[in-house]
Amino acid sequence: MKTVNLEQVAACYEQRAAALQRRIIICGGTGCLANGAMKVRAAIISELEKVGLHTVVSLQEEPGQGEPARTYFSKSGCQGFCQMGPILRIEPEGIFYGRVKPEDAPEIVATTILGGEVIDRLCFVNPATGKRAHYENQIDFYTRQNRIVLKNCTIDPEDVDEYIHTGGYFGARKALLEMTPEQVCQCVLEAGLRGRGGGGFPTGLKWKLTLASQNDKKYVICNGDEGDPGAFMDRSVMEGNPHAVLEGMMIAGRAIGADEGVVYVRTEYPLAVARMRQAVEVAQRNGLLGEDLFGSGFNFSVRIMEGAGAFVCGEETALIASIEGKRGMPMPKPPFPAQCGLYGKPTVINNVETLASVPYILREGPATYRAVGTEKSPGTKTFALTGHVANTGLIEVPFGTTLREIVYNIGGGVTNNDGKVTGEDFKAVQIGGPSGGCLTPAMLDMPIDFDSLKSAGAMVGSGGLVVMNKQTCMVKIARFFMQFTQNESCGKCVPCREGTRQMLSLLDDIIEGRATLDTLALLEQVAKAVQLGSLCGLGKTAPNPVLSTLRYFRHEYESHVVKKVCPAGECKALARPAIDAGKCRGCTACVRVCPVGAISGALKQPHVIDPEKCIKCGACKAACRFAAISGI
Repeated sequence: MKTVNLEQVAACYEQRAAALQRRIIICGGTGCLANGAMKVRAAIISELEKVGLHTVVSLQEEPGQGEPARTYFSKSGCQGFCQMGPILRIEPEGIFYGRVKPEDAPEIVATTILGGEVIDRLCFVNPATGKRAHYENQIDFYTRQNRIVLKNCTIDPEDVDEYIHTGGYFGARKALLEMTPEQVCQCVLEAGLRGRGGGGFPTGLKWKLTLASQNDKKYVICNGDEGDPGAFMDRSVMEGNPHAVLEGMMIAGRAIGADEGVVYVRTEYPLAVARMRQAVEVAQRNGLLGEDLFGSGFNFSVRIMEGAGAFVCGEETALIASIEGKRGMPMPKPPFPAQCGLYGKPTVINNVETLASVPYILREGPATYRAVGTEKSPGTKTFALTGHVANTGLIEVPFGTTLREIVYNIGGGVTNNDGKVTGEDFKAVQIGGPSGGCLTPAMLDMPIDFDSLKSAGAMVGSGGLVVMNKQTCMVKIARFFMQFTQNESCGKCVPCREGTRQMLSLLDDIIEGRATLDTLALLEQVAKAVQLGSLCGLGKTAPNPVLSTLRYFRHEYESHVVKKVCPAGECKALARPAIDAGKCRGCTACVRVCPVGAISGALKQPHVIDPEKCIKCGACKAACRFAAISGI
């Protein structure tokens, strides 16, 4: 079996990279690829060839003797700032260009590559201050993060040599050659790493329990079945740093005595699947997976399995059933997978981000890892920041970071429905997806960690952060997540199967004007019953969005029920139609299309709607060119 010399690989890569004058990096994450990143890459390479600049797209081969200084054009994983895609970075200057198009290629080559000047129109502009940033280190979205897991998402995800050059597989080699399984477990336990899939269980303790189970066969499973709406953290790590996931699995295998691993990825992530498969093949070819790794006598293999996209398969026993070819449905615990998991053998299951954190801990040591974050929640956490916020994308911050820092400094502030940052529109953040809860303005200075969120009736979950402005109806938000969990319920247990259906029906009654105060009492009662009686985590956490919005926004529910009015004007059955006098130009377009004569007003004067006559057909809103009509 081939034994890889990590130092030699790193030195050779350094030598090849040193021969290059400049590096251009195009973001190769799913979002940028969908926006045409590869077309941008092809256009720039074509322009470089036209002016006689030799360009390479791979450093796998040694540079030829006597060749002129060359440009290396590589792709990366997701660089995080998704709304700015396609993203182009030019090194060594650190120039950051966003929303680049193929037709920008001639100007980029002539002005920046040859002329050494920055193109202002391609640079990021802070929406709150209007300040333009030429370089990545001038953008708060990046500078206020602390990237550990996402750090290597800027390297070429398909180049194992570059991963090794950044320190990759050194942690695995240390675990195999210098540490016992017990020491590996203890190292991760001392680091305080907690599961990033939502539960927050200590990873080292989980490994110790699995190590203690006596069996001649054990498994490591990487849970890549990320299903929360708006969440794409695990997907981005698999796409951008797949070897960190494999290295983490290898270390976990050493810790528990497993020789086989399975990466379970939902089939809706084709790029993540492709890059994980490619990483496995490359690792096997280079002696980083297989038999007698690093001459230690330790064997470890990995296979990739695609899941069908059922949200419930994120639950570990349902995931195991799916891998075994059964229907993905949870099983009662105990026994826990640490004792009886895949094919009845002891199994450790960790999510993608948890495993990708492990190599750093082994390489740098537990104390270095614990230096970031809080005492009970060490390290960093990745979040998908979306919703009514100026800067959306993938971020990584230390536990203990406040919500204010994330929303206003990294996120750039809350936007209104016109997309403008006003500084006064923040209403709530939904954290943790369908399993999480809402955080209010009173919690803006609360540190984000496992324990503080639990006390607030929320949870970290997989890491979705959806920011909402004051024009958002919290009842509709609760209904959105309840619709999702009801659809995704596997139906095995009655509390989840029937309880989520009843909660959804009660929420429909509320937003459609059929509810009473008794409806709110019944909704809360059913939610608590589902929380207590469901078999798995999906059912137990499904009521969280309902209970948290009832806790913090009960006045909105009561307005729907008692006043029959949706304060945000989003629930069509309860919204009062109105015309904004500041926007109305008195063009009479709405008057001409109203079928019941509910609109009146003189030419070039603000019009009004009679809510008693209005049938909310929407004809006036469609005809208005000034977005002056609301409540319909």
